[in-house]
Amino acid sequence: QVQVVESGGGLVQTGGSLRLSCAVSGRTFSNYAMGWFRQAPGKEREFVALISWDDNRTLYADSVKGRFTISRDNAKNTVYLQMNSLKPEDTAVYYCATHSARWGSPAPVEFDYWGQGTQITVSS
Repeated sequence: QVQVVESGGGLVQTGGSLRLSCAVSGRTFSNYAMGWFRQAPGKEREFVALISWDDNRTLYADSVKGRFTISRDNAKNTVYLQMNSLKPEDTAVYYCATHSARWGSPAPVEFDYWGQGTQITVSS
């Protein structure tokens, strides 16, 4: 059984930083790309960042480019999202998900296992 568990959420002031972690078990973590998504109240879930299986490629939403960094540690079966210069519009529930391939489209349909999400609130 595949488990995806996010951690590291919380409340932060505008301009602050947070790092999210996502641990995966029950699957050969290093064989798959990993992604982060977010969903704000009243909005659809949106793509945030994607990292390839071997850490060689990354992709970011325009809204977070230059502020967020996705990384992974295959030895720890964990993917991270470092979030800097946070803005109130970054407030959302953040989800980690496992991609069905080593690299590919960031469309949600391409991801097969999802975590429960962790809340990030950025105060102004």
